[in-house]
Amino acid sequence: MKLNIRMSAAVLAVLLAAATGCSDKATGGSGGTGKDGVKHGPGVTDTTIKLGVITDLTGPYAPLGKGLTQAEQLYVEEINKAGGICGRKLELVVRDAGYDVQKSMSAYSELQGSTLAIPQLIGSHVASALKTRINSDKVLTIPMAWSNTLLGSEYLQITGPTYDVDMINGIDWLVKTGAVKKGGTLGHIYFDNDYGASALLGTKYAADKHGLKVVEQKIKPTDTDLTNQAGALAKQKVDGILLSVGPAQSASAAGVARVAGFKGPILGSNSAYAKQLLATKAKPALLQGFYIATAGIPIQEDLPALKKIRDGYAAKFPGQPQDSAVVTGYSSGEIIGNAIKKACASKDLTREGLIKAHRSTNAFDNGQGGTLDFTYFDKPPTLQTFIVQPDEQAISGTKIVQNRTESELVKGYKVPLA
Repeated sequence: MKLNIRMSAAVLAVLLAAATGCSDKATGGSGGTGKDGVKHGPGVTDTTIKLGVITDLTGPYAPLGKGLTQAEQLYVEEINKAGGICGRKLELVVRDAGYDVQKSMSAYSELQGSTLAIPQLIGSHVASALKTRINSDKVLTIPMAWSNTLLGSEYLQITGPTYDVDMINGIDWLVKTGAVKKGGTLGHIYFDNDYGASALLGTKYAADKHGLKVVEQKIKPTDTDLTNQAGALAKQKVDGILLSVGPAQSASAAGVARVAGFKGPILGSNSAYAKQLLATKAKPALLQGFYIATAGIPIQEDLPALKKIRDGYAAKFPGQPQDSAVVTGYSSGEIIGNAIKKACASKDLTREGLIKAHRSTNAFDNGQGGTLDFTYFDKPPTLQTFIVQPDEQAISGTKIVQNRTESELVKGYKVPLA
């Protein structure tokens, strides 16, 4: 009997140790200490730091995903050529999820235990679906999405204004420039997901402040022919059309609206445009009163940091488009790299060490003309938005119409948390 009790206790001890070990791994436990005295977390060895990428290479945002991923690969290659970070080489582990929630969740399950951080996760709805797991696993993640639903998590870091803030700044610009008159009507076509819902919040807020009416047209991300929606708005003679959709939907909507005789401004959210559209039949419509509200600075702007990205990208990926995705992808690498450097200085490359280092940065500046504050996570790191428009002569496919601006209207707005 005594022997059985001792055996049971031993078994229990083993089980408890195993459970504790599993818990540490799931939450980014130390994983030991390197030869240099630096604590290790998932994805970290004495020679390597692995980073996960959950992108879209085959879905509606494939052009975006390709540009983001290649730019991140460029950043990693440059860092490694310079000796890495903390004496370790960076390694990207890329998975294509096609903007699909289930595929993204499977990819996350595969990556979360073996990577330190995730510098790219495409889709507001995807990030929202994974938010609880990301919080539980303590994985610093940069979603390539800007929905207000992604605020409030210490581990999710958006890299610009939320969609609602972009819409407020954009609509305020339309009114102040006289493109839309107070008392007029705006038509808003938007995705039936977190992205569209977030943008609609801003539209309604700005419309209320400027005395505008809003006509809503909700679509699915799989809808690519917007003949009915855009045609209906043109018939209703709205004064402006807003698009919180993907590039393919923007091409359809703009083309249909112009053919139907709509002559007013069309303003898209930052995910509604891609340079590749200028090689399609939608080109004439996109060069006629089409604008984008975005945090992304056009890559051709005269800044040393942007020239470095341009030259490096052209050398590594000759002939590939250099649009906003390239700047965004490279910048996401810099954000994660900055956190790794600071965590290394504290000799703590666990997930807890990484997030502590990241959240200590109150004025991240990578030479692109603005700064980001990462010390809080219940509001965007900036409230400034560019207004750009398509330009077939520009490297990025866009040119600045209004420089990075935080409108007076947005200063009185509190971004709602999910």
